[in-house]
Amino acid sequence: MQQSPSNYWDTTSRYNALHISKKIIPIIHSLDEAGLLDLAKGSYSGPYVRGNRTTRIRASEVLQGWFAEAAFQRDDVGRAAGEELIVLRDTNEGNVEYQDTDETTWMREEVQRYNEVVANAFIDIPSQEEPRVDDVAIDHHHTRTRRIFSRSDWNLNGRFYGGWWQSLNSDWRSRIFINDTPVVEVDFRGLHVSLLSLEAGVELTGDPYDVSESLLGGIPARLQRQLIKRLVLTAINAGSKDAAFKGFRDGFSTGHAGKTMTNEQLETLLAAFLERSPHLADLLFKDHGIRLMNLDGRISEFVHRHFCDQAVPVLSVHDSYLIDYTRVGELKRVMAVASERVCGVALPTANQFYGLDEVDPGAEYVQDYVAFRQVARSEGYLRRMAEHEQRTGRPVEPFTLG
Repeated sequence: MQQSPSNYWDTTSRYNALHISKKIIPIIHSLDEAGLLDLAKGSYSGPYVRGNRTTRIRASEVLQGWFAEAAFQRDDVGRAAGEELIVLRDTNEGNVEYQDTDETTWMREEVQRYNEVVANAFIDIPSQEEPRVDDVAIDHHHTRTRRIFSRSDWNLNGRFYGGWWQSLNSDWRSRIFINDTPVVEVDFRGLHVSLLSLEAGVELTGDPYDVSESLLGGIPARLQRQLIKRLVLTAINAGSKDAAFKGFRDGFSTGHAGKTMTNEQLETLLAAFLERSPHLADLLFKDHGIRLMNLDGRISEFVHRHFCDQAVPVLSVHDSYLIDYTRVGELKRVMAVASERVCGVALPTANQFYGLDEVDPGAEYVQDYVAFRQVARSEGYLRRMAEHEQRTGRPVEPFTLG
């Protein structure tokens, strides 16, 4: 928590939905002195200094005990109704105040409508007894989406952020159920590479990250593809090669193969990619990523609107979307239309699992597929589904064809 009393607590800010003022600072200190809070004080050496540290606060064991005696539940605490959904940030990631226009008002209404559709759906992972995957909470308190623009420019970024599914890897995302129905994830193949290629006058075919030969000893083909993809996307976002290589390594946790890769190894991966896509050689390390994010944000806006009109939840992960497996074909058609509207070309898509609306529903293998996609529901999942029905007043009804 920021404890500077100068200008941080602006009660008139659109980003301060609870209108909390700096008067809360002495209250925090009083609670700390009374033993009700654990407070780790921060430090400040100057604007944007790397060593600056925000004060961290948590309830002490005493206060936690009081909450336990009061039998508070997580659902007893909600989110501020007026939380700003359209966020403009500066180059230092600080929130920027702005005057509403017809465009920002419309965008806010669209995001609000999207959030309402998502909130009315039961989105969970049946196998999980507790609503958590590692450190990611996967409950209904973490589904609200905002749209964030960057560098004080409405033409930069503009992606949708917030849903807990965005914090999971593709394997865990494939286990999500929407309204007790399995999902399929459809992604744009090499989205930012495709967009840059179009700008260079080249339409990509195939997987741009698939290099058939083994480039580095001991690296399996699947991991090699993942490393090339991460490196190329980092190179598209970065302003220099040094920044890209550093950012690539910083993006991995200790123990991962990517963490200790040398510049020479990264050059090898990059050269193999550029051999397949030489037209991109002059487009890397030019800070294009933030601009391309605006394009995929506009594509997501179109996809969201289409399904919101039907009150059907679709979960976006920037360059991919998850939907119940009865509407996959429809989603792919909408993605094609959206990308053609925004980029001038219907971009190619891919999905690991197929949708029931893409095949003959009477085929024998379809029944096997339906059975394969079903999983055992944990007691915790069933309990959360019942709580969702009670909270929303809506029964959870699995999606069906037709």
